[in-house]
Amino acid sequence: MAQASIPPEMLKQAMKEALVETFSEQRDLLREVFADVLEEISLVAAIEEGRETDMINRDQVFDLLDGGS
Repeated sequence: MAQASIPPEMLKQAMKEALVETFSEQRDLLREVFADVLEEISLVAAIEEGRETDMINRDQVFDLLDGGS
């Protein structure tokens, strides 16, 4: 069985066109992907910040969540 050979530049251009077409047709998907990426970046930043702060116990966390001081 013979294999078709596609020049790398032609393949690269075809992939770019396919991505542009997909994203232009599916804007909601693109927005969702970016929102997820931003959420993950924020989560990483919060975790890193949390590692540099003092530890508190579980009861203190729930007290804060319940509206305590």
